[in-house]
Amino acid sequence: MIATTKPFSQTTNNLGDQAAASADSAIKSTQLAGHEALDSLADKAQGLKDQAAPVLNRVAAKAEELARRSADAMRDRSADVKDRALRASDATVGYIKDEPVKSILIAAAAGAALMALITLLNRNRY
Repeated sequence: MIATTKPFSQTTNNLGDQAAASADSAIKSTQLAGHEALDSLADKAQGLKDQAAPVLNRVAAKAEELARRSADAMRDRSADVKDRALRASDATVGYIKDEPVKSILIAAAAGAALMALITLLNRNRY
């Protein structure tokens, strides 16, 4: 009977060893597949980064150019408004010098109209 148990225990040991070897092999295969998947994912991410960098650089350059053009346009328009205001001021001073009495009468009439309007608005409130 001992002779029959020995082959059975050896068979059991052999089956256990085979199962352990199979499990080790499966674990190694899974680890290898996981590493390959991570490497592939990292490569794809790097590829996307490499593709996105030039696009982002172009967008940034266009935004910078747009900001520069907008600032230039605002500066030009500001200078135009200042020039027009100076011309209007000069024209007003010239008119006052040419027609001083008329200018005083126009200013008085505008002041009287403004006071009448203010008085009218105050009466309607109370």
